[in-house]
Amino acid sequence: MAQRKVPWGRVTAIGTAAVTVPIAAGIASGIAYSALAIDHAVPLPAAVPAERRRLPGTAAGAISYYVDESAPGRPLVLVHSVNAAASAYEMRPLFEHYRSRRPVYALDLPGFGFSERSDRTYVPALYVTALLDLLGEIEPGRGPSDVVALSLGSEFAARAALQQPELVRSLTLISPTGLTARTQRNRAERASVSQGRTGPLQGFLRFPLWSQAVYDLLVSRASLLSFLKMSFVGQPDRGLVEYDYATSHQPGARFAPFAFVSGQLFTPDIRQSVYEHLPIPVLALYDQDAFVRFDTLPNVLARNPNWRANRIVPTKGLPQFERLDDTAKALDTFWQEVGASQAIGAGERV
Repeated sequence: MAQRKVPWGRVTAIGTAAVTVPIAAGIASGIAYSALAIDHAVPLPAAVPAERRRLPGTAAGAISYYVDESAPGRPLVLVHSVNAAASAYEMRPLFEHYRSRRPVYALDLPGFGFSERSDRTYVPALYVTALLDLLGEIEPGRGPSDVVALSLGSEFAARAALQQPELVRSLTLISPTGLTARTQRNRAERASVSQGRTGPLQGFLRFPLWSQAVYDLLVSRASLLSFLKMSFVGQPDRGLVEYDYATSHQPGARFAPFAFVSGQLFTPDIRQSVYEHLPIPVLALYDQDAFVRFDTLPNVLARNPNWRANRIVPTKGLPQFERLDDTAKALDTFWQEVGASQAIGAGERV
């Protein structure tokens, strides 16, 4: 009996269809659900219970920031991180701790919070400009600021301090990016090196048909909670979880996060080009972190005598939430040392 020849071309076509049709249907369903069932204008309260001001018409667009100037002293400027649902809420524990002790300012970075979220090109220079605009607004009446920045916000703050060191008295970097060994970098950091400022991932994420639906997956309550659990030793701060959801469900909320995911907001050589050359006192606060490593921190400490480091244990990237007292103690000690050193320097000049 002759063996029947198998029509492999037909089998392959049927198999491909069996796979692609459900995927296509799933994508279509996700797009429809995003458009019809998800609220993209959730009421957004203040990230910090304080006065909110705006810097209109700057090169970085309209910039929003929180302020409490009820106490005298040197200004403290707080800079949040960048992620899918970043906000000034990340710096809220420090704002509330210091607001009765000194003037405190918390910036909404471009593309986040109440700052401009327009569809534009998001690159590190935009964030550096926004921070310098705020520091310039503060400095004429109060002198240079102590700046505390979180995660990727550390890179922007460091670049601002290197560009205009007269505006920054000291810089504290909490779980700073840019210190991971090259072989251990995460996908976004590798993308910043391999594809420069544009690349296929950015184009895919921003494709109008599915852009919003993809972002909605990233910022679902389950996804946000899952990511935050990676940054807390214990349970994530409930207020932060809720605010992450609200701030990520705003018009234009996806544009800056997609620039981050595609690697556009990292400075590939930040350690060599910026960190090792900072002319002001710098404190790194760190421990464990699910998203970055600190392999090359010893290199920076060895090459730049302005740097020092303090490990806040046990934490996973957000010590201001889980170890606020230890974090504040490290900050206070650092600032006292900076003040004493500057007083001695001033005396020697006299």
